[in-house]
Amino acid sequence: MIEKGNRQISVRRQCELLGINRSSLYYRSAEQDPEDLCLKRLLDEQYTRTPFYGVKRMTAWLRQSGRAVNEKRVRRLLREIGLAAIYPKPRTSLANTENGRFPYLLKGVEIERVNQVWSTDITYIRLASGWLYLVAVMDWYSRYVLSHRLSNSLETGFCLEALEDALLLGTPDIFNSDLGSQFTSGAFTGRLLADNISVSHDGRGRCFDNIFVERLWRSVKYEEVYLKDYRLAPEARIGLSGYFKFYNSERLHQSLDYKTPESVFRQAMKPAAKTTLF
Repeated sequence: MIEKGNRQISVRRQCELLGINRSSLYYRSAEQDPEDLCLKRLLDEQYTRTPFYGVKRMTAWLRQSGRAVNEKRVRRLLREIGLAAIYPKPRTSLANTENGRFPYLLKGVEIERVNQVWSTDITYIRLASGWLYLVAVMDWYSRYVLSHRLSNSLETGFCLEALEDALLLGTPDIFNSDLGSQFTSGAFTGRLLADNISVSHDGRGRCFDNIFVERLWRSVKYEEVYLKDYRLAPEARIGLSGYFKFYNSERLHQSLDYKTPESVFRQAMKPAAKTTLF
């Protein structure tokens, strides 16, 4: 950020340019028990490798690593950083739109073009003595990250900001998310419905309903977060902003025939050439 005495751009505008929520600018890490913080970092890394591990397996893994923990403590730590095992479960009922939930619309759907399906999710970005929350919006066909925002709280506002940024680049037919309160809120779903976008929500506990964003988080964690090991929020903001530029415009994807997400997205968004008849 620009120093206060020298800046000609407002704090709000600087945050918009950096893709962050303004509240995260004033983030101050709460004091935490050093041992708990160490365990949380270990759990975060192991969860990224094995998101299907529940409390019992996580406890066993920590004990095998020489950590004296019980299930009660592991359950508390996982809850505090918002991690829960994901694994396939039978879907016994459809979601009820009356309480902000919509049915999952993507079962058996082939993704064939840009702006057919977008999705979003939130993950946790560790700092030396705390955590931030990262939300991103992705186009499924191109894997292009349309927008992202960081926040030090889980209020709906930063998710709405990311959505508004993404909608400047296009309009999807279907927008998919999990059942997080941010995405089932009237403000979020209402914004989508106002643009005639079909809303799709994952089934509870389903690990494959939002698979492309789950893969994105693995890349973000292994290729950026764990390597940089951010100390403070400003470092995370700068690092993640740079990573998403790399991810979109330089990182080659095997699933895209070794093209970049940006090249696939931009090419599909170009207007078709007009044919002149003589």
